[in-house]
Amino acid sequence: MKKVCHKSPIPLYYQLKEIIQEMIENEEIKAGEPIPSENELCEYHGISRMTVNKAINSLVYEGLVYRLKGKGTFVSENKKMHEINSLKGFTEEMEEKGYKVKTKILSFKIVKATMSKMKHLKLDNPENLIEIKRLRFLNDEPHSIETAWIPKKFCSDLTENLLKNNSLYWLFRNKYNLNLKYGKQVIEPILINSYESKLLGIAEKSLALLFRRTTMLDDDKVIEYTKAIYRTDKFKYELELRP
Repeated sequence: MKKVCHKSPIPLYYQLKEIIQEMIENEEIKAGEPIPSENELCEYHGISRMTVNKAINSLVYEGLVYRLKGKGTFVSENKKMHEINSLKGFTEEMEEKGYKVKTKILSFKIVKATMSKMKHLKLDNPENLIEIKRLRFLNDEPHSIETAWIPKKFCSDLTENLLKNNSLYWLFRNKYNLNLKYGKQVIEPILINSYESKLLGIAEKSLALLFRRTTMLDDDKVIEYTKAIYRTDKFKYELELRP
């Protein structure tokens, strides 16, 4: 293992973080294996426990390592890559990538559009919306919490039972003959609350990504507004940019 340089202008904790990260990237420490203990790192580098703890916390926040109480700190598994460059439903997209997809419907109800939802859905009046909240699983592991709002006029007979056996986007195209033209997506980092942490099986205040997507039809009417919370500890996301 390299040693930190006490004369460097780079903070000691940051040097240590990069040293451990390099060891992980070079597979000197593999997924599931422990990194050196805090005592070992303090003694080897001649630095304080506070400095070591700060370095490890930085690695935890980036999802490179995780702590197990009373056991130590271990290297995380490689995050699975998801590309975000096509307008597809979650089930369709993930099954194409080879995942086993499962969905649990948390709630299905009719609500009145709030002013905020009217803005997102480009509505002139507070129409009835179908609100669908779902927990998504990939290979039997919780992946994301998704809430969708759809103007009821587009699919007035949509039911929870229909959704249990069919992808929402499949229903849009094949049952309701709706032509999806394009979508706009905004992504921002958030810290999850206690309810979300229980659903996703990760710690409260863990870093997650909030995806807000608006989907348009070929006549530029908005068919759907969705908010989805994606965990970041085991997944990463790729955007393809073209000139």
